[in-house]
Amino acid sequence: MPARKRKRRERTHDWQDIQQYTLWPEQQLYEKIRPVVLFQESAAVRAKEIGDSPRTLQYHAQQFEQVGMASLSHKERAPAPSAGRSLPEDMRQLIVNLKAEYPSFTPHEIATICFLHFERRPSDHTVKRILADGPKPSISGRRYPLYAEIADGYQRRRAIVDLHAEGWSNTTISAYLQTPRHRVYEVLKRWAEEGHAGLDDRPTSAPRSPARKVTMNAITEVRKSVRESPELGAYRVRAALEQIGIHLSQATCGRLLALNRKLYGVPKPSGGVPRERREMPFKAHFKHEIWSVDAPVHRRA
Repeated sequence: MPARKRKRRERTHDWQDIQQYTLWPEQQLYEKIRPVVLFQESAAVRAKEIGDSPRTLQYHAQQFEQVGMASLSHKERAPAPSAGRSLPEDMRQLIVNLKAEYPSFTPHEIATICFLHFERRPSDHTVKRILADGPKPSISGRRYPLYAEIADGYQRRRAIVDLHAEGWSNTTISAYLQTPRHRVYEVLKRWAEEGHAGLDDRPTSAPRSPARKVTMNAITEVRKSVRESPELGAYRVRAALEQIGIHLSQATCGRLLALNRKLYGVPKPSGGVPRERREMPFKAHFKHEIWSVDAPVHRRA
C-alpha cells in the first residue's frame, strides 16, 4: 500500500496556524518555548504573541534546559529535590540532634552552628522543614550535665568552652547549663587570655577585700588615749597617732573615739571651763554710730 502523500504547507510564524498543525500536547508546548530556547527571545514577548503567561513560559524553558525532552511530557514528573533534601545527611542529622538536646534552639541558631561545622548555612525555612520531616534524632539526652552537677572545676569550665566552640551563643549556654551569663563571659575571657591554665581552679586564700588602714594597732592606741586622757578630741588623737607612724583621718579618729567611749562607758569631753562673757568694746550706742581711727602714714623721701 503506497504511503499517503503529505500536503505541503507554507512556513509560518503565526501561532494560530501552528497551533492547528500540532498533533500532540508535547509538540504544542515545544512550539511555545522554541523561540525562547533556541533564539533566546524574551519570555514576555513570546507570551504576548501566543497569549500565555510569561512566568509559565519561563518555567517550561528552564525545565527544558535542565531535563530535556522529558520536560515536555504531561505525565507525573518526579518532584525536584528541595533545599532540605539536598543537604548532606550528617547536616540533617545534626539539626535534629541539636533540637533534641536543647528544645529551645531557634532555627537561626541551628543554622549558625551548621555553618561552623560544614561551612554551609541553611536557611531558617530549611531548618524548619528538616525538623518537621527529617530523620529521627540519634541522641536521647544531654551531652553535658548542669554546671553545678559537674564536680571537677576544670570540666565545668571546659563544657562552656566546648559549647562555645561549636557555635552555641552565650545566652543559650547559660540557659542550657543553668549558670549565670556573667560566669559564661568570665570563663571565655579566661580561656582567651590564659588558655587551658585559665580553666583551672584558682586559690581562694587571697583576701577578697583590700587592706584597711584601721588596724588593731590603731584601735589599741586610740583605746589607750581614751583611758589616759578622756578629754582628748579627734584632732589631738590624730596628731598623737601620726607621731608613732599611724596615719588616719580626723573623721576616722572621731569614729574610733566614739566607739571606745561607748564600749568603756567614758563620758564625752565637757568642752573646758566656761569663760566670763565680755562686752564688745566698740559696741554702738545709737544707729549709724561711726568710729574712726587715725593711722599715721610714713612717706619715703
